Amino acid sequence: MNIDQKEKDQVECLLCPRHCLISLGAFGFCKVRTNKRGQIVLAEPVKLSSITLDPVIKKPLRRFWPEMNILSIGFWGCNMLCPYCQNHNISHPDSITMDTYGKVHSPEEICQLAVDLKDKNNIGLAFTYNEPLTSFEYVLRTAKLIKEQGLKTVVVTNGNFSDWAIKELAPYIDAWNIDLKSINSEYYKSLLGDLETVKSNIEYLARISHVEITNLILTGENDSLEEMEALSSWLASIDQDIPLHISRSFPHWLRRDLTPPSLEKMISLVETAQKHLNYVYTGNF
Repeated sequence: MNIDQKEKDQVECLLCPRHCLISLGAFGFCKVRTNKRGQIVLAEPVKLSSITLDPVIKKPLRRFWPEMNILSIGFWGCNMLCPYCQNHNISHPDSITMDTYGKVHSPEEICQLAVDLKDKNNIGLAFTYNEPLTSFEYVLRTAKLIKEQGLKTVVVTNGNFSDWAIKELAPYIDAWNIDLKSINSEYYKSLLGDLETVKSNIEYLARISHVEITNLILTGENDSLEEMEALSSWLASIDQDIPLHISRSFPHWLRRDLTPPSLEKMISLVETAQKHLNYVYTGNF
C-alpha cells in the first residue's frame, strides 16, 4: 500500500479532543473505537466490565437521591491517561483481559434489569467505573430506554468530550459527576486531556442538569491553596450550589511514589473551597 492510500485509510475520530487518526481495522487511544470501512464506530460486541447495584452516594452524588441505590455499569477504556488511576485495570486493559472478563449485555437487557431492581430501591442506571463515554453509542441508546421507563440516569465522567456528543446525550441524563482534575491547563495536558473542553462542558451541563464535581488531590501536583481558590471560585461563578467532592490520593498503578496529602492539607483545601461553594464534601478522609 502506498503512503497516499494509507493516509486515505485513516479516519479522524471526533468524539473527544484527542482526534485520533485511526487506520482501517485499528483502534483509537481508548481501545474501543475503531475504523470500520472508513467509519469510526464503537467496536462490537460491546462488553461490560462491571454490573453492580450501588448506593447513589458512591458515584459520588450527595444531593441527588443520596438515600437510594442505582444500577451501575462500566465498560472498558479511557481517553485520558492518569497514572494514578484507581480503575486502570478496566480503563487501560489489555485485549486478553477485555476478552476474558467482558460480559455482553444488550441495552434492552440492562434496561430490564434496572426495572427489575426497582424493589431494591433502584432509581435507574449509572454509567461509571471506566470512562463510559468512550462507549458513546451504547450509553445514548441505553439512556433513552431507561428514560422511557421513567427511571433516572447518571453519568460519571472525566468530561473530556466534544460538545456535540455532550449536547446529544444531555437530554437523557439526569445527573452527572464530572472529574475536574485541576484548574491548570498544563496539568491536564500531562494527563492527555484538555481543560477548556472540560470547563465548557461543566458550564453547559450545570445549566440544564444536576452536576457534582470531584477533585482528586495529588501532593505536589494540584494541592496548593491557590489552585483550590481558583477552582472553587470558578465553580461558584457558575453556581455556588454545585457540590464539590474533594478526595485524597494514595499510591497506585504508575504512581507508587505518591505521598498522600496530609489530613491537615486536605482540611485546609476544604476550608478554602467552602469560602466559595455551599456544598463541599470530603471524599475519602
